[in-house]
Amino acid sequence: MTDYAGRWWHLLEDGRLQCDLCPRDCRLHEGQRGLCFVRKREGDAMVLTTYGRSSGFCVDPVEKKPLNHFYPGTSILSFGTAGCNLACKFCQNWDISKSKEMDRLQDEASPETIARAAVQLGCKSVAFTYNDPVIFAEYAMDIADACHEKGVQAVAVTAGYIRAEPRREFYAKMDAANVDLKAFTDDFYWKICGGRLQPVLDTLVYLVKETGVWTEITTLLIPGKNDSDEELRAMSRWIRQNLGPDVPLHFTAFHPDWKMNDVDPTPASTLTRAREIAQLAGLNYVYTGNVHDTGGGSTYCPSCEKRVIARDWYRIDAYDLTDAGACRHCGAQLAGRFQAFGKPFGPRRIPVRLAQAA
Repeated sequence: MTDYAGRWWHLLEDGRLQCDLCPRDCRLHEGQRGLCFVRKREGDAMVLTTYGRSSGFCVDPVEKKPLNHFYPGTSILSFGTAGCNLACKFCQNWDISKSKEMDRLQDEASPETIARAAVQLGCKSVAFTYNDPVIFAEYAMDIADACHEKGVQAVAVTAGYIRAEPRREFYAKMDAANVDLKAFTDDFYWKICGGRLQPVLDTLVYLVKETGVWTEITTLLIPGKNDSDEELRAMSRWIRQNLGPDVPLHFTAFHPDWKMNDVDPTPASTLTRAREIAQLAGLNYVYTGNVHDTGGGSTYCPSCEKRVIARDWYRIDAYDLTDAGACRHCGAQLAGRFQAFGKPFGPRRIPVRLAQAA
């Protein structure tokens, strides 16, 4: 597909074009690209260079996003493009998010093709993931529209680094989001991610308080960087006070990658400690990820404290909720989006080529 007209920009008096999509405010001369690399100035306009092109598709369990309260056990068609508007030194998908080689974009797919493939593959939803969908917002929004026409849900897996106007338009199309809260200090965001903390907090408050988008949070814990008891307590208290006790929080384990190969992997004990801190702060649904921890991966009823979804990695071994998501032990309603629970999709990850699927 040819380059697609981009939105959210304006011309400056000095002749440069400013991108208004995210807080970076990239100011571009003719032919220049933003830090995300996929938004480019051509003449006096912005174009999106990755519209209709993907770095690959997989069918995943929805728990892999991770979303533990959004139609548990269902499958989700996952895909991304290239580029990113943050510069995290620990990026776990850097080969995609930092790619400047557009030949990595192997699958060409119109929004209608993706929606049709999701239906044919039996997926409840489509996830924009691997790199941040904020930077291909126009494409993601069109896909979401095509999906909704076929009864398929749209999910954004994102760092939440977006300005207010595009944020409102983008999330009006989304059914669920997992927001990557990378740390709870501005110093971490600035030195390690090349961004700021406040815009991400603003996105979280907006999603939970002003939209119907089901929202979960993920924090990758990096030893010595964002895993102190003090920081974890501050973050957990902020979530409780500003978002409420029912937003699920996932603590996941770091492995050395990209520009942080000198940092050790996260010990499982760190994730367990973080989970306990968040629970003590009053959060009802706290999970551990990227480690084998059936206790930390399972869902418990906040009312009677019995286990209602038993998980082993991404496999569901027991399910004790009604179709509407109420606890079968005590009747309390759990937070989330639920439906009749059939045979779970299972833990496998299945790469697909769209041309074959559709």
